[in-house]
Amino acid sequence: MSTAQNTIIEIKNLNKRYGYGDAESYALKNFDLTVKRGEFIMIMGPSGCGKTTLLNIIGLLDKATSGSYFLSDQPVERISRRKQARLRALKIGFIFQNFNLIPSLPVIENVALPLIYSGYSQTRRLIQASDTLKRFHLNEREYYMPWQLSGGQQQRVAIARSLVSNPEIILADEPTGNLDSRSSRIVMEELRNIHQEGNTIIMVTHNPELTTYATRVINMLDGHIDTDIKTVADADLPQPVSIRFVKPTIIVPEPKEKTTTKTSKSTKTEPKAQKDASPSTPKKSKSKLKKSKTEKPKTEKSKKSTKTTKKGNK
Repeated sequence: MSTAQNTIIEIKNLNKRYGYGDAESYALKNFDLTVKRGEFIMIMGPSGCGKTTLLNIIGLLDKATSGSYFLSDQPVERISRRKQARLRALKIGFIFQNFNLIPSLPVIENVALPLIYSGYSQTRRLIQASDTLKRFHLNEREYYMPWQLSGGQQQRVAIARSLVSNPEIILADEPTGNLDSRSSRIVMEELRNIHQEGNTIIMVTHNPELTTYATRVINMLDGHIDTDIKTVADADLPQPVSIRFVKPTIIVPEPKEKTTTKTSKSTKTEPKAQKDASPSTPKKSKSKLKKSKTEKPKTEKSKKSTKTTKKGNK
């Protein structure tokens, strides 16, 4: 695969400005970034350096002031808001620090939420959400409420929600920020498994120990990239394996099957002959009964004749 085909995100000379005049400030300034398919990028830096702003622009939740942003070779600034929402629902999954689960909905309906924007029916949404929860061993808690789960379980539900629509890109903003060390390790192992399947992950973190999971570490400072270190070559990145459009195999029936159908028809006609033959037996029995009935009166007459002859003799 060429480098052009392998590029999923390309950002050139991007600027995000807040305020006007003396109060003007830049969250991102002349920012450039190219992301290849299958990368696991960790973005680090002090608070206020533009990490979360960058994630929001990549996730089509915010709009840049100037510059160009290409997502899968499509210029985002030329796409309408409606098409951007459709593109976001199909290609991008989000994981937030505060989980962002709806407390009034059970786990399975929280996971199924992104599929509403994809036009799925309710039954199909729940089936796909249930299958995704099984992957994280949460199928027994499908109808638990979010407040009935631990912090680590809630974050795993949030990860399941980000994956339910099979997106190409996962954006994670401090996914382990509210978790203990054990839950953080479980969540990061899940993200590693997702990455090994070929998904592109861009994650913001303040924890330098988590950089061991990444294939690329970017340090930001004052709205631009300070350092950019790749730990895995582009040729060694995992490639996505899509199984969504597998054509079903069509089996052509052989000519032998036609002969078997003919024989089955002949076998079906045999019981009819048996049925025709079976009623003939009761007819014979009826004739025998008639004969037996006719024979009985004859015997009675013979008895009467013998009685009359005995009287005559007397």
